[in-house]
Amino acid sequence: MTTDTSPGPLPDLFPFDAHDPLAARARALRLTLHADAPARDQAGGRPVEAVQALKASGLNAAWIPTAYGGEGASWTSVLRAVREIARTDGSIAHLYGYQHLPQHIVWARAAEPQLRRWFTTAAREQWLWSNSGNVMSKTSTARRAGGRWVLDGFRPFSSGTHVADVIQVGWDVGAQRHTALIPANRDGVVIADDWDGIGQRQTGSGTVRFEGVVVHDDEVIGRPDEPLSPFASLNSLLQQLVLANVFIGSAQGALAEGRDYTVAESRPWIHSGVERHADDPWVQRQYGELHIRTQAALELAEQAAAQLDETYAQGRDLTLQARGELAIGIGAANVVAGEVGLAVAEQVYEVMGARSATRARGYDRFWRNVRTHTLHNPAEYKKRTLGQWLLDGRYPEPAPYR
Repeated sequence: MTTDTSPGPLPDLFPFDAHDPLAARARALRLTLHADAPARDQAGGRPVEAVQALKASGLNAAWIPTAYGGEGASWTSVLRAVREIARTDGSIAHLYGYQHLPQHIVWARAAEPQLRRWFTTAAREQWLWSNSGNVMSKTSTARRAGGRWVLDGFRPFSSGTHVADVIQVGWDVGAQRHTALIPANRDGVVIADDWDGIGQRQTGSGTVRFEGVVVHDDEVIGRPDEPLSPFASLNSLLQQLVLANVFIGSAQGALAEGRDYTVAESRPWIHSGVERHADDPWVQRQYGELHIRTQAALELAEQAAAQLDETYAQGRDLTLQARGELAIGIGAANVVAGEVGLAVAEQVYEVMGARSATRARGYDRFWRNVRTHTLHNPAEYKKRTLGQWLLDGRYPEPAPYR
């Protein structure tokens, strides 16, 4: 009996759940975006055509409840879609994932007439939502004039506003913080187009200026004197889990593209003793280790997403304890995902070889995208929070980034 030891067809490194319609549509979108992802990353600017493809996929309104024309998709499915898109384009994955933050704020705090007006239109028109209400920067103010608010100032880190249909805005009056949802094309909204990050180059995460922007009372979400409920405070945890899946998708993309390059184009090192680079035991071990680490991060993220779905179902009855338990799971998933994303996207270069390190190839976009986000979101403080919980049982208090 003879055994055929010749190479067989390459395995699909990260198969998706074919029974999840969002994952299937996200994969189709990824294949569309993949054709020019490195070129768009180099160009930066506004990803107009990519956003049009995102809208055509129907993913934008997938999470919106069915009562308002959406699909009522689970967070698990939404986050799988984020991860799938990030396998080739971290910017579009970021914009798609982050649009669910203002959607959650509306769901948690808006009145029924607002829900029906905004969600039904969003589902019909596949709105892309964005946020220009960075809570760390109290740089916009508003005054009452003629029975409405008039907004002035600016907000930094306004991801997606340059291609959005609606923008969640915020301003401070004394100790009270107001938030509202306005059309992105409203007079006085000025997109600076000044984002110059090394990564996430098409997210438009720069500055938005407000020059006498009118905000009507029926666009204000909730009451500023209303205490932030545990349910409403889930926004920061959603952000962390979206980012975790951007990191994991980036690791998956770097690993898959690196594997294909290694098999097809890498040359064996002169002292390796092999004729084919993929037969080098060092290369094999390195890919095996990177794949194992990526799979481990994926499992943590899937567990956190399932926990989010279970916790989210409690709605306005959510307790601080239940929120705290979720914060621990999401915090751990975020930390591991960030560390794995950075490691995989950097270390895969070692086994691809010197000729892979060109700007035209664009493999560096995965590392740059993860590094850009993790600098805004240091793992150190999440580890301390997790350690504090382990040592004295205190859950993290609701706050930005936790």
